[in-house]
Amino acid sequence: MRQIKTALLAYGGSGKLFHAPFLEVNDGFELIGAYERSKKNIKTDYPEVKSFDSLEEVLQSDAELIVVNTPIDTHFEFTKKVLEAGKHALVEKAFTTTSEEAEELHKLAKEKNLKLCVYQNRRYDSDFRTVKKVLEEGYLGEIVEVEIRFERYNPELSPKAWKENGNPGASILMDLGSHIIDQALSLFGYPEKVFADIRRTRENTQIDDYFDILLYYSDKRVRLKSSYFVKEPTPSYVFHGKKGSFLKHRGDVQEDELKLGKVPNRENWGTEQEEKTGLLVYNDRVVNFPTFQGNYLDFYDDLYNAIVNDKKVPVTAKQAYHTTKVIEAAKESSEKGEVIEL
Repeated sequence: MRQIKTALLAYGGSGKLFHAPFLEVNDGFELIGAYERSKKNIKTDYPEVKSFDSLEEVLQSDAELIVVNTPIDTHFEFTKKVLEAGKHALVEKAFTTTSEEAEELHKLAKEKNLKLCVYQNRRYDSDFRTVKKVLEEGYLGEIVEVEIRFERYNPELSPKAWKENGNPGASILMDLGSHIIDQALSLFGYPEKVFADIRRTRENTQIDDYFDILLYYSDKRVRLKSSYFVKEPTPSYVFHGKKGSFLKHRGDVQEDELKLGKVPNRENWGTEQEEKTGLLVYNDRVVNFPTFQGNYLDFYDDLYNAIVNDKKVPVTAKQAYHTTKVIEAAKESSEKGEVIEL
């Protein structure tokens, strides 16, 4: 099996938790190192890899794939350099700060005949996979109304300055919002209109930390909501169709397992607790619908297949462009108090 030599552009939260563990256990990839600006931590966890001292050193290495997992406002600059160096790129969400940047990177990758993928790992969560299965099986019939929430109780400001300093990539809309906008678009496609209420709720914050977005489709409405002041969450997924309803709390355990230092596997990784099963109501029946296993290893399997066998990447730059367009429309809507047509 051919291995894809892969380097990270950072070894902080996302590099340590969401990328390195899966690269290490996936036979299709070889983690060769990470660019570390100050703290040199990667060799503690992976002694055989290299700690690069500069971006240029990474670009000159034999890495075939480079993971751009730096702050959002650096994604465009770094990804452009990666593609210009002839490397495939996997870019953390949110993809870019503007749709113009997203479109330029999409075109550059096509010109260079390189794979450009966005790391929307929440498509591989157990809860979202379960929602997709319910829709695919047709239990609900034609969908009329949807709510997707990604909420936390996190009233304190982050100690990470780049998350709170008001730069273009710092906001709950770019962070959590990019996930659930992507989920909505992957299920229902591009909406016709957007209306949004975006606010700042924490004391002394410099960033938007609350949003309530309504996506208008010809035959349905999709509400997306996030806040840092939710101690007792309501179901994260609420789907109402002409034949039934489905309610599901966010229950994916992968992030928690990674934080505990557990090593990903293919057998029982990402298995939710039984009490987190969703509630399916249809045909006068009330059913605890079994949860499907989540596994970010599958994302890397799909990415491997895209690079080695020239298949479509799991999340395309064009899809991320559409997510960015919705984010921009939501900001405009909130500022003007108007519905924005797309």
